Formats: sequence, structure tokens, C-alpha cells
Amino acid sequence: MSGRAARPRTLSEWLACLETLHPSAIAMGLDRVQAVLDRLDIAITCPVVTVTGTNGKGSTAAMIEAVFRCAGYRTGLYASPHLARYNERVRIGGIETTDDTLVAAFRAIEDARNIGDAAVPLTYFEFGTLAALLLFSRARPDVLVLEVGLGGRLDAVNAIDADVAVVTSVDLDHREFLGADRESVGREKAGIFRSGRIAICGDADPPASLVETARRIGAPLLVAGRDFAAIAEDGQWRYRGPGGERYGLPHPALRGAFQLGNAACAIAAVDALRDRVPVTAGALRDALVSVELPGRFQVLPGRPTRVLDVAHNPQAARALAAALGSMGFHPTTYAVFAMLSDKDIEAVAAAMRDRVDRWFVAPLPGPRGASAGRIAEALARAGVPVGAIRAEADVGSAWRAALAVAGEADRIVAFGSFLTVAAVLSATG
Repeated sequence: MSGRAARPRTLSEWLACLETLHPSAIAMGLDRVQAVLDRLDIAITCPVVTVTGTNGKGSTAAMIEAVFRCAGYRTGLYASPHLARYNERVRIGGIETTDDTLVAAFRAIEDARNIGDAAVPLTYFEFGTLAALLLFSRARPDVLVLEVGLGGRLDAVNAIDADVAVVTSVDLDHREFLGADRESVGREKAGIFRSGRIAICGDADPPASLVETARRIGAPLLVAGRDFAAIAEDGQWRYRGPGGERYGLPHPALRGAFQLGNAACAIAAVDALRDRVPVTAGALRDALVSVELPGRFQVLPGRPTRVLDVAHNPQAARALAAALGSMGFHPTTYAVFAMLSDKDIEAVAAAMRDRVDRWFVAPLPGPRGASAGRIAEALARAGVPVGAIRAEADVGSAWRAALAVAGEADRIVAFGSFLTVAAVLSATG
């Protein structure tokens, strides 16, 4: 994309063009982002909470935003990926940014990256992150929540210094970029820590690399189970942490017992900023019962029971399996299952094997999408009987096929990718 005359006009046209700006869909490093950032008049003056983690980062970021909004603050939230609309990624005051606003920001980023002899090649995520930061700079929110896209240390979001840095969990995913063991992953995620500023880890067994990074740079580290905790009680829960104890808390509107850990991370982050943006107990309770985030153990209304979850790695699949196990009895559970080819399909299938009776598998679009045949082979290797697997042409077809055979008392769970959940939401109209 070069020259003003050739530029896209609509948001959809821009998004299509952004896919072509860099030869790689994912390219780690901050040099490109920093080069363009230096050319823009961007000033983030409010407190910033940056959230990363193998799983739980989206839920935690959403809870933090909800708490500050319920407390009366004007918030900014940057999240990814989106499910239905790109606009979901940038929210100001709880409202998704309009197409026209995003297009104007994209134009500004395009101008900035083309200053000089050679254009700076930005990835889709880098371009979008810079546009979001420009919009936040102009909107001047009271507090900003940034969700990391991949890893932490070399992610575009990390171009902004966090006042509070949260690592929700550490497990294996994106091995080609983050490493093949928890120590490598922990080191990358700890890259969002800053000297003298609170770091929070929701993993009760943090990798030594994460702990050492915090110690080396002088970031005070709060670890789940040691420095803060969520304690489940009858119908409620309580939180303890450096900011004190909070009793009689309602369970988060986001379903699943694992969400208590995410809520504890969110409260720890909010408490870390209490001197600058104080929050009342009432605002915290209101946020917990009102927070929304599609695709995280989302149960659709009606029968049969239909669960949507973006779980796409073994840790998330284990959490999903546990959450399904805590639901009431269902004679048969059907899965609508589609994943990206660079994920550990077999391990995800193994984690869910005992919770699913019949599998409807489908390919995902694009070069990263795994074929239905490959998914079926991974299921078989994970111990799923071949007779329990049925391949469909796409996720929508798999969803309709599951609905056609499921009885009212049965259950359907769609999972494996954000793309899987997005396709199901589109099919449900």
C-alpha cells in the first residue's frame, strides 16, 4: 500500500490491506513499532495496566476494565483477537470504536510509517496496536488496559510502559515464538515488567525465569497463593491481598471456577493503583456481576445446552473440561471442534476426550487452518474412537449437524479457536 490515491476507504478494505504489509503474519520485535511510534504525537498519561498470560488474559483485562468503569472512570481497553467485528478490539468508555474513527487512525499510521525513503513494514497486529494507542492518546482516558497479543517482551503492546503488569498464567503455546518450556515462556511474558512497578503473577507456581526477571529489574512481584488469593466459600468468595481482605464477593458473571483466579488477578491490579484511581467495594461487586466477554465458557440460552469456548491450548482445554464436569447431567455431549494447524491438536483433544461422546470436526479458513482430516487423525491418536468422529465442510455445517442430532437434554460444546467460536456465533445469527 503506497500513495494516497491507492489507499482503502472502508474499514474492511483497510483490514484486507493490513494483511499484506508484512511478509509474515507474526513477526516478533519492537523496532518497527518504536520507529513509527517516535513519529507520532502519542502521549499516554493515565495509569496503564498491561495483561498477558497463556490463558485468562482476556477475562482478566475485561474484569479490570469493568471495575474501573463501575467506579465511574473513563476507561480505554485494547484487546485481541476479536470475534465478530474488529471494532471489539478498541473500546473507550466501554464503547467500541466506530469504523470511521478506526479508518482515520489507520490513515494516520499509514502516513507515519511512510515518512522517509522506505516505508516501515508493520504486521497486522502492529498496525492495529499503533492505531489504538493513537486513539487512546487523543481520548485521554482515566485508566488504560492493554492486552498483549503474543508473549510479552517483544509484543507491540510492550512499547508502552505498564504501571501494573499482570501475567495470568504460564503454560505452553506458540512454541515457535515463545519457546518449548515454561521457563522460556515465563521469561518472555515477564518482559512486560518494569522497574519499581508492581508485577502480578496469577500462576501459583511461576517459572523461576519470571521470578528472576522481576528480582533483577526491581519489580515488586505479587504471586497468587502467596501474596494474594481467591478463597471460594458457600455461594460467594473472598479475596485477600496487600490491599486487605474483601468478603462476600459475588461470583463473576464469566462462568467457570477458573474465573476466580482471573478475578483475583484483576483485584490485585486494581488495588495496586488504589492511590491514583481508588475503587469502592460496591463498584467491585457491580463489576463482577456485570462483566461480559463472549466465547469464554459462554452458555447460549435455550436447549440443548450450548457452550462456546475459545480454548485452543492444552491448559485451556483442561480448564474447559473441568468446567463442563461441574455442569449438570447431560446424556450426550457433542463437540464442534476446529483448530489452527500450528496448535497442539492432539493434546487439546486428549484433555477433552472424556467429556465428549461424539465429535463434529471441521477445517478453519486460511493458511493456518487445520484440515478436518488432520483434526480427525489427531483425535484418533488421542484415543477417540474413529466411529465417534464425523467430518464436515466447515464450522457452520458442523454446528448445524450437531444441532440436528442433539436432544433437548444433551449438550453441544464448540471450541478450539477464536475462529471456531466466531463461526458458530455467525451461524446462530
